Amino acid sequence: MGFRTLDDADLAGKRALVRVDFNVPMADGAVSDDTRLRAALPTIRKIQAGGGKVVLIAHFDRPKGKRVPEMSLAPVAPALAALLGEPVAFADDCVGDAAASAVANLPARGVILLENLRFHAGEEANDPAFAAALAANGDLYVNDAFSAAHRAHASTEGLARALPAYAGESMRRELEMLEKALGAPERPVMGIVGGAKVSTKLELLDNLVGKLQTLAIGGGMANTFLFAQGFGIGGSLCEKDMADTARDIMAKAETSGCRILLPTDVVVAADLKPGVANRTVTLAKGADLTADDKIFDIGPESLALVLAAMNASKTLIWNGPFGVFEVPPFDAGTVAAARAAGALAKSGKLVAVAGGGDTVAALNAAGAAKDFSFVSTAGGAFLEWMEGKTLPGVAALSN
Repeated sequence: MGFRTLDDADLAGKRALVRVDFNVPMADGAVSDDTRLRAALPTIRKIQAGGGKVVLIAHFDRPKGKRVPEMSLAPVAPALAALLGEPVAFADDCVGDAAASAVANLPARGVILLENLRFHAGEEANDPAFAAALAANGDLYVNDAFSAAHRAHASTEGLARALPAYAGESMRRELEMLEKALGAPERPVMGIVGGAKVSTKLELLDNLVGKLQTLAIGGGMANTFLFAQGFGIGGSLCEKDMADTARDIMAKAETSGCRILLPTDVVVAADLKPGVANRTVTLAKGADLTADDKIFDIGPESLALVLAAMNASKTLIWNGPFGVFEVPPFDAGTVAAARAAGALAKSGKLVAVAGGGDTVAALNAAGAAKDFSFVSTAGGAFLEWMEGKTLPGVAALSN
């Protein structure tokens, strides 16, 4: 790929300034989910093995350029130290004398975490002076935060121009898997896109129909496509003003040879409650659903079509659930599809890549995330990459 990795770096005796994503969930002043800390361990250990010092920089929450004590990264240092099995120093600023002296006192192969980048307005403004102040604490720059790569901030874009820049291990794996999924995938390629609204995923759908062989649309946005084709959808969530747009997307898909899979049967109920009375309705043009019927999941016939398409594909990229998976029994379609995709990936028959907050939660709920080829926790950056956009933090690493 077209960027430098740590394999290309001379690390001995060097200060590696590493951008990580430590914007972690906290409860009662302590880290409550260490997933993102664990993601940084391979990069930290690789720098240590090469004889470098590890200087970690990250943001936490949205202090908007001001020092907000409850948004300090200080509680993250002991949580990281517990995972590493060695001390992690902490500096109460990321620039200036406090940072410089703390980094200077770091032993060979030592690890230090600097205070929240966003305590300084220069971070989000991508201020060259702030980037230069950060760069003073490093001899080389490593970006290991794909989740922040869609932001042109001082720590994601500015630093890559101020110091020799490399992709960290987590960033490298993310980019390699995304390239495998959509950049240069093994065909046929299938996409699954769900979610509430077409309007929030317009650019995504527009990009994908030009690249995929099959696109299965689920969630509330499927209702808009069904409505656009003249199907009755009862009292379901629907963006009726997006009907023309949905028809345009379908026309583009037909032109580019992308088959769109929409539900042919749906699970409906009057209310969204766990265990509520529900029924499965086969869709036909006309008044099939009453005004009280709301679509909350795909039916077994639709699921069978999705599974058949998966079995015929070599690559799958997934963003968004098929139904309201948080409320049983409307998790059935998503869970069954997730488990099938996981089984195909585990057997080596399918490269299955997924991302986005709801998607990750759904795959975890199905117990299928561990079997996927790759599950991105990057959220906005993953979505913008799927939309075909250039991510500033990735572009800045290009050779």
